[in-house]
Amino acid sequence: MTLRAVLADDSVLIRGGIARVLQDEGVQIVGEVGDATALLRTVGEYQPDIAVVDIRMPPSKTVDGIEAAMKIRAEYSHTAVLLLSQYVETVAAMKLLAGGADGVGYLLKDRVSDVDFISAVNSVATGGTAIDPILVTRMMDRPHRGRQLLDYLTDREREVLSLMAEGKSNQAIGATLFLGRRTVESHVSAIFDKLELRPEPDDHRRVLAVLTYLKATGS
Repeated sequence: MTLRAVLADDSVLIRGGIARVLQDEGVQIVGEVGDATALLRTVGEYQPDIAVVDIRMPPSKTVDGIEAAMKIRAEYSHTAVLLLSQYVETVAAMKLLAGGADGVGYLLKDRVSDVDFISAVNSVATGGTAIDPILVTRMMDRPHRGRQLLDYLTDREREVLSLMAEGKSNQAIGATLFLGRRTVESHVSAIFDKLELRPEPDDHRRVLAVLTYLKATGS
């Protein structure tokens, strides 16, 4: 099934480049816009599988993209959102992710390759999560009431959690860190235990490991 996407970036050149990369992979671009107002209108009209959104767009050029993304997730839950920005907006990202991370991504423009981007688009569009590890690190380093739980994690467990936040499978984590399957499973289980996560379906517990921090900060 062909993915349908809306692109939102106030730079025509960047928007065109993203469109070409996606079209080369068979993604149908149903709308291209340059501001948050047009983004919401276009998503409402076409209801695409995914919206690829810059953060700092008109009218205010601050966090209009994230605010629009939150509205999209609230009003069109079947439309995934992938934020693609050159800025690390930790607080705003926490607000977005605190509402649920399924079908949400946040990548930094200058750190993502075409291959990583396509992989993230496919993952997020099908309900997965893709978060740049720099953002994860920034979120973990901020003071918050849940910090004592994160402090229980070992350095290796933090590495595993960071890769989990990127949407990587246990197999991919093992390949990245040169660990066996059972070792990765053991680390993931330890993370769940140390963060005191309640039993959830397997496809949600990985996201909850990251959201533990986000919810603690937003409360």
